[in-house]
Amino acid sequence: MENEVLEFDIGLGSGADDDDDAVDIDIDDDLPSTPPLHLTTSQNSAPTFTSATRIYLPEGDLSDLEPYEGMEFESEEAAKAFYNSYARRVGFSTRVSSSRRSRRDGAIIQRQFVCAKEGFRNLNEKRTKDREIKRPRVITRVGCKASLSVKMQDSGKWVVSSFVKEHNHELVPPDQVHCLRSHRQISGPAKTLIDTLQAAGMGPRRIMSALIKEYGGISKVGFTEVDCRNYMRNNRQRSMEGDIQLLLDYLRQMHSENPDFFYALQGDDGQFTGNVLWADPRARANYSYFGDTVTFDTTYRSNRYRLPFAPFTGVNHHGQPVLFGCAFILNETEASFAWLFQTWLTAMSGRHPLSITTDHDAVIRLAIMQVFPETRHRFCKWHIFKKCQEKLSHVLLKHPTFEAEFHKCVNLTESIEEFESCWLSLVDKYELRDHEWLQTIYSDRRQWVPVYLRDAFFAEMSITQRSDSMNSYFDGYVNASTNLNHFFKLYEKAIESRNEKEVKADYDTMNTNPGLKTPSPMEKQASGLYTRKLFVRFQEELVGTLTFMASKAEDDGESITFQVSKFGEDHKAYHVKFNVLEMKATCSCQMFEFSGLLCRHVLTVFRVTNVLTLPSHYILKRWTRNAKSNVILEERPTDIYTGYLESHTVRYNTLRHEAFKFVEEGSKSLDTYNVAMGVLQEATNRVAIAKKNEGRASNVDGRNNGDSARSGIRANYTSGNHLGISDQPLSEEDMDKKIQELRDELEYTNRKCEVYRANLLSVLKDIEDHKLQLSIKVQSLKISMKDSI
Repeated sequence: MENEVLEFDIGLGSGADDDDDAVDIDIDDDLPSTPPLHLTTSQNSAPTFTSATRIYLPEGDLSDLEPYEGMEFESEEAAKAFYNSYARRVGFSTRVSSSRRSRRDGAIIQRQFVCAKEGFRNLNEKRTKDREIKRPRVITRVGCKASLSVKMQDSGKWVVSSFVKEHNHELVPPDQVHCLRSHRQISGPAKTLIDTLQAAGMGPRRIMSALIKEYGGISKVGFTEVDCRNYMRNNRQRSMEGDIQLLLDYLRQMHSENPDFFYALQGDDGQFTGNVLWADPRARANYSYFGDTVTFDTTYRSNRYRLPFAPFTGVNHHGQPVLFGCAFILNETEASFAWLFQTWLTAMSGRHPLSITTDHDAVIRLAIMQVFPETRHRFCKWHIFKKCQEKLSHVLLKHPTFEAEFHKCVNLTESIEEFESCWLSLVDKYELRDHEWLQTIYSDRRQWVPVYLRDAFFAEMSITQRSDSMNSYFDGYVNASTNLNHFFKLYEKAIESRNEKEVKADYDTMNTNPGLKTPSPMEKQASGLYTRKLFVRFQEELVGTLTFMASKAEDDGESITFQVSKFGEDHKAYHVKFNVLEMKATCSCQMFEFSGLLCRHVLTVFRVTNVLTLPSHYILKRWTRNAKSNVILEERPTDIYTGYLESHTVRYNTLRHEAFKFVEEGSKSLDTYNVAMGVLQEATNRVAIAKKNEGRASNVDGRNNGDSARSGIRANYTSGNHLGISDQPLSEEDMDKKIQELRDELEYTNRKCEVYRANLLSVLKDIEDHKLQLSIKVQSLKISMKDSI
């Protein structure tokens, strides 16, 4: 044997990691199947073993067969399989320790198989210079000496040269053997069953339950749930490699058909390294109209669907979900998400949204902080509620009332102080102060609890109800069994269906008149501005004012604070601060800031202060029937009656506000009272004169302005520079007459300009309405033609 050298091959054979113990569940790859054995015997020789296609499990008289020196095998693999079968029967795991090669041709001529607990771990073997490994595994090697060595003979057979039977540790009982690394193997029939159930959309846990039932116990299955999960993951990765090419081909085709179709790959076109993003022209146009709030929906990449797909969505003027783009997430690092968000922002012309909603994910949050530093980021609370059922299942089982109290604490608290108090009471009541997951979501409360988010716009009609845009755009189309082969057909079908629903909502808005429930001019005004769904929501708030009362609480000179509450419920009052001169109001419930519609509390204040129509700054274009119009229509009401009411309301409230201050000051003493009464009497006389002479020039505040005007006119006339008038000076009477004529002419011109302006805006509005109706007809025609085909 002097022509041989000793070499060591660590970690070969069964694929077991030297550092892993018998029940380690963090496996990166499936273990390769160990070839089974067939026993052959001859009259004058020891039994020999040959490898075949399944693991060798001795039966009958061979069930207690132990290795011994001189035992022969047809191959090295047969020896390895026999020792592993023996180890399974006894209760330990094996691995290949060392080998010896021939100096002549390099072929292996000696192998040593050992117990997996042989030797000791080198604590520095997995360390780097800069950092330690993130998940250090438990130490499992204890210096066990059990082993089997085989040598190749000149005849080509392998013979056992040494065998050490004794172990220095406890062996594993039969019902736990399936957890040992070298015995965790997925058989062919099990793989077939897993493939079938995976294609049907079942997850690893349910598949393992089916396998346990099929084989009659976990120990007879032969592998763990983690092995099943890894096998399924590898299946998806293998199928994904071919599917990715389908994705790229689809995107290239769409871009060639329409250059405005945007797509981008992280990496180069031939071998990308990360995520894929695309946005069709309609999605990009939708963002220009409704891109103030965005939802990045990652639920499709979770176990719910197991598809690495995530759409960017929003809400249109009908409250329907609308698409802003889609992504395939193949790399979930912070850098990849940052690339994804930055690329999507480029596709949307660089316009940042006001708010964005995502799942509760720390990596996504870091990427958003990097790309959207000024955008309000919110975690979807419905994802958190769903996670609550998983993380607190033991609490829900023990305390059925917990879930209702948890929802009430989150949704129905009216202030930050009330929420904090309610939360502490809840965790104390159910002894959950130290619960790790609850502590995590509590520390993130400013990004998902409504009371912390009401000052930001999210286009939701209710703080307590779920948004229609959440997880719903592709629901009913993409499911657990969807793969890329079928994805794009379902994707296009979903987009077509959503477009049809928007066309239907446009048609209903343009061709049906909503029923009015009050004689309020504000309701009539809103019915002509908002889409049907949004008007109904506004109407609910307006009708709700009939049960509310508003009382003046404070007046600081610039604004009045009202206390608004239901009759008999003063303890649940809302506070509305109203600036009369600017016609601006803010409510403590912050519904307008959150949804873009005025709440019933502000509308109650408008009712008691005679504000009869909606001020223009409270009509968000994104909620109107002209939301997708490029024409900037008049912000003030164009209807003559509505315009009159608006201006009358402003004048009324301004005078009323000033009169209140005058009355308060005048009533402080007898002297100020007498002065105030005298001034009021004089003011009454002047108002009466002005009303009598309405239409003619009059100055109720004195003659200073008139004198100034006359001086300016006289200068023009006497200089001979006004419309060819002669240099002859005019008399006082002629001067007054001429001034009045010019004023009448100016007033008449102003009225004509207003009429022309109103007519022009009416024409523009009619054009937009006609364009929208034509668009609806075109879409309807396309749909009918497609159906007929």
